[in-house]
Amino acid sequence: MNWAVATYDSAFGYVTAHGAPLVDLLDPQPGERVIDLGCGTGSFSAEIAERGAEVLGIDGSPEMIAQATSRHSNLSFAVGDAHDFTVAERYDAVASNAALHWMTRDPDAVIAHVHAALRPGGRFVAEMGGAGNCAELIVAMQTAWRVFGLGEPELPWYFPSPAEYATRLEEGGFTVRLLEYADRPTRMTEGPNGAADWVRVFAAKPLAEVPPELVDPLLGRINDLAAPALRRESGWVADYVRLRFAAVRKADRTAMPPGEPYQPGQPGAL
Repeated sequence: MNWAVATYDSAFGYVTAHGAPLVDLLDPQPGERVIDLGCGTGSFSAEIAERGAEVLGIDGSPEMIAQATSRHSNLSFAVGDAHDFTVAERYDAVASNAALHWMTRDPDAVIAHVHAALRPGGRFVAEMGGAGNCAELIVAMQTAWRVFGLGEPELPWYFPSPAEYATRLEEGGFTVRLLEYADRPTRMTEGPNGAADWVRVFAAKPLAEVPPELVDPLLGRINDLAAPALRRESGWVADYVRLRFAAVRKADRTAMPPGEPYQPGQPGAL
């Protein structure tokens, strides 16, 4: 994933700002051990830690982890792929803010590794893009690609429906306690070039495959196409649709014999 790390928090801080209510849903308690999966630059990890929990932030981007470690030196961070991460001890909760929709290779594998990282009864609380998220922005992208004679862009996101993701969670060993699905039009407060800025940051990978001489005119066309739906007198708005859930890891089917220790994760555990 080609993140624009330097501008992520400064230019698109509204992604982090919407994490605050998720902390309340997670309700981390003093002394609890929590994984922030897809932690980015660590802002959400820091909010969890403020409640007294012990946090481990995991992200697949070494650049993001470097930023997180620099900004929050009192917290623990590690580079890890959500599709195959392991931990040496089970945690009380796994939380994720605006990150699961980037984990496209195998969503079921992500859920399986979250399940393995949690103690029975542990919580999995997250917010991600849901079906229809950024639909106008995506249509503008796809149309502009066609206008310039480019192949269909490979979209780097996974936006499931509530029913689809609830089924994945249940089949992955979780009981879904809460699931919310709602439109959330969001001001692009620091993106003066609107849809073009959004594509530069969040669709950097497909944009990198565009011939350099076409990038600026392509982005200009994306703005033209997206403006009727997303530009207001007060500024640009991203057509976000969010999926938020709280689930609990089901008890193990077969209890371990008394006194038998839990086996640590495989080699490479974080």
